[in-house]
Amino acid sequence: MELTKLKGVSEAREKELNDLGIYDTADLVRYFPRAYLDLREKQLLKYAYHNDVVLTYGKVVSPVQSRFFRRGRGAMVKAYCEQEGFTFSVVWYNMPYVAQKIKVGEEYLFYGRVRSDKFEVSLANPSFEPMDKNFRLKGIVPQYKLKGKLNQKTVRDLVRLAVDIEKPKSVIPLSMRAKYGLSDLYSAFREVHNPSGVQSQRDAADRIAVEEYFSLISAFKIIKGSNEQVRVNKYECPSQELIRFISARFPFDFTEGQKKAVNEIYSDMTGASVMNRLVQGDVGSGKTAVALSAIFIAVAGGYQAAFIAPTEVLARQNYNAVKSCFIEAEVALLTGSTPAKEKKQIKEDLKSGKIKIVSGTHALLTEDVEFCNLSLCVCDEQQRFGVAQRSALLNKGVTPDVLVMSATPIPRTLSLIFYGDLDVTTITDKPRNRIPVQTNVVPESKYDDMIGFIRKELSVGRQAYFVCPKIEGDEDSELISVTELYDELKERLSGFSVGLLHGKMKDKEKNAVMQDFKDKKYDAIVSTTVIEVGIDVPDATVMVIYNAERFGLSQLHQLRGRVGRSDIKSYCFLLSAKATEEGSERLKIMEKTSDGFKISEYDYKLRGSGDFMGNRQSGKFMSDLGFLDYSTESIFLAKKLSDEAFDSGIDVSEIKRVALQKYDKLKDISMN
Repeated sequence: MELTKLKGVSEAREKELNDLGIYDTADLVRYFPRAYLDLREKQLLKYAYHNDVVLTYGKVVSPVQSRFFRRGRGAMVKAYCEQEGFTFSVVWYNMPYVAQKIKVGEEYLFYGRVRSDKFEVSLANPSFEPMDKNFRLKGIVPQYKLKGKLNQKTVRDLVRLAVDIEKPKSVIPLSMRAKYGLSDLYSAFREVHNPSGVQSQRDAADRIAVEEYFSLISAFKIIKGSNEQVRVNKYECPSQELIRFISARFPFDFTEGQKKAVNEIYSDMTGASVMNRLVQGDVGSGKTAVALSAIFIAVAGGYQAAFIAPTEVLARQNYNAVKSCFIEAEVALLTGSTPAKEKKQIKEDLKSGKIKIVSGTHALLTEDVEFCNLSLCVCDEQQRFGVAQRSALLNKGVTPDVLVMSATPIPRTLSLIFYGDLDVTTITDKPRNRIPVQTNVVPESKYDDMIGFIRKELSVGRQAYFVCPKIEGDEDSELISVTELYDELKERLSGFSVGLLHGKMKDKEKNAVMQDFKDKKYDAIVSTTVIEVGIDVPDATVMVIYNAERFGLSQLHQLRGRVGRSDIKSYCFLLSAKATEEGSERLKIMEKTSDGFKISEYDYKLRGSGDFMGNRQSGKFMSDLGFLDYSTESIFLAKKLSDEAFDSGIDVSEIKRVALQKYDKLKDISMN
């Protein structure tokens, strides 16, 4: 139903709702609360402890103070409140609009963290609501994300009205709902938007999550099934021959994870359908060796293989690995910087079939690159390639097998969502000679000591990365830039060669700097996150990350993965002068574990599924579940239900209709 047909929704209000991504009553139903206030128990602040998160109340008794600092780039709003004879302050940072909403003499409900010292008790950045008649009611009250002039009461009323209009219905067959004890979906939506209790709200969120993931996983099944292609390319490579190749070409024993990956790839490539597999693993888990094994199967069968990477340095690194493994085959490197004459010859040799394996960048995707019999496409760091780019490579062969690799650890929970159109292999173990990187959060007082330690590392032939979040300096003094840090480190690391690398440099310049660092022409390199992917420098033993609180945990882990790529002890130092208490807790996770999957699990719980889904190339197709606090078990139950529905022989036409209607964007994600 159109929003303007709802009572109280004018054209102006409709625009405000549109700004929240709400365009009809169906969107309202799925606009989930970002949090809940439990009004059954309000706490007196005089009995609260420092760092407690409390729901409390108070009357504003002093004029609201608002001031800017750091050349207008920050703002603080402060007011004093009274609660049964006890005075406390409320403070908001970088939220100047609050000054217009807080009125002297009015009572408010506050929800936030207590800060207590010998001078005063305060609440830091609390959410707040007028203590009007709505909050005289007892119970658990949903809190929604707002914009413009919208208030909580308006959104609550509209959402509840929409739920009764839409009356959401389950697409899961009735017999299966009864079998697994799934409650009524309409009731679950009512409970989520108007909870009767904490546990009942969580159960309702789980029920909605099961329904949502059931549709999502079913959509992937439909798309994957429609894209499944019968094998055209036949490989004549006995398993014993593959084992001999691995034993002879690699100077180390494969881990159990690598063996499992190779077995699954071999099974795919000798099966009846075309392979469409993702191999994901933590940094240093040996994915390249697994990819080389897949390439061997293709080449042994008389076909060509393409190994594409997002950067020239990584493409060259892959080329060197391929060349050392396949001394009997013609191997080529094709990138944007390949000389024109050499590029022309490579293209001719690819078309004739003389070149069996090519490693390259986006240069492989141009129309004039033709293959004789391309049968395997390997995409390294697949998240860096768009769907259209991958498709352009696949179209150069006849139903080629596809192997994509990712060094971004995704928990098994999320793999079902991210890669529903792929078969997923996860390598969790690492080579035995790898030493975990020692990670430390470094306070400002220890900065000079850290620089002294790094000088000692460099003096014995080691190398170091220095990473910061922005390129150039500005008025925001909290963030150091690569240009500022580069100037500083040239003095502090006098006697050593320091390089500079950032995203505004031309590709040719960036490639040259990264190659020079790899060739030890630089002892240290100051960079933005462009070094996150693609450099393998065994002598790099130190990673320093400035303003570490500005990075996600998974990104910090990826950056840390640039060191510790040999049997030499390596270090990662995290600098964060302005980290909040929550930010400090996040960084401590990096100190405690080097397991990328555990880190991504923590990141997932911290940021919610909406942020993770937003990284997907199709857009935030699952972001509307981001605010729901549901258990991960609901995802596995949804998969079980979907598998059972499609395997039981029941009529799934309605499931298909709803699934594809809700997730039509998934069609654009498909690998084929």
